Amino acid sequence: MIQPDQPRPASRITEDYSFEASTKDLPALAAAAPRILPASTVSIPYLASEDDDVRLAAARAVRGLGFEPMPHLSARRIASLGQLRSFVERAADEARVERCLVIAGDPSTPIGPFSDSASLIETGVFERAGITVIGVGGHPEGHSAMSLAEQWEVLARKCRSIEMRGMAPLIFTQFVFDADIVLRWLEALRERGIEHPVRVGVPGPASLAVLARYAALCGVSACASMWSKYGISIGKLLGTAGPDLFVDRLAAGLTPAHGKVSLHFFPFGGIAQSVKWIEQYRARAEPPRFTNTSMA
Repeated sequence: MIQPDQPRPASRITEDYSFEASTKDLPALAAAAPRILPASTVSIPYLASEDDDVRLAAARAVRGLGFEPMPHLSARRIASLGQLRSFVERAADEARVERCLVIAGDPSTPIGPFSDSASLIETGVFERAGITVIGVGGHPEGHSAMSLAEQWEVLARKCRSIEMRGMAPLIFTQFVFDADIVLRWLEALRERGIEHPVRVGVPGPASLAVLARYAALCGVSACASMWSKYGISIGKLLGTAGPDLFVDRLAAGLTPAHGKVSLHFFPFGGIAQSVKWIEQYRARAEPPRFTNTSMA
């Protein structure tokens, strides 16, 4: 008897995904919206060159396209508790925001009272405004400012604080080029009893020069061996590279013990290119269809 087709691991991992989209990406996001899964989460980065009104307009635009806006809040760039409260309350009221992602931010010295993302969570502003999900960062390649033990302790403490306030933690990782690093990090995460969903950062298709530039900006390792695992030959540095091998390896390595894992795309080469890649990858990953032609 022919069994019903079962989705392959690579197909399952693309059943749910999210995007990062800045204000400048919104026209491209609008153009690609009909091809993106409805109600997908779109995270909106906190850019120093933009003010809160611009960020709120972006959240409203994302909501208007039928997606879940998830604005970032950069702790060290927020001047006061009042500014934080105003932004979160307006986001919830004007764009029906239910998800926020909190980060420490790049400045070494905060301009206000918040030195890290934990201090934002502890204000109580989010749950009082009706926020239900708080995103926090995960670092498969480590964090330059913390030891490995400190990283795990801080992540666990933030997740506990979010849960204690009646919200759900959601872990976003920085993108990396080696899926094995991510798989080992996920194993360590679950071994420490942190069972919250993880969205693994994935670079969308882009030129190799662009990928290298973003890797340098974000402190992501990009040595020759990692380029090779990502499917890039050092002897052939022209053209565009997509995350096919990375996602293949990640999907093949995932087990139920890794918990809920999905993909978060950084569309370095543009929203349209990332959406096209997802469509093509999902089509390739779908299982073949069989017809039972046996006679009764």
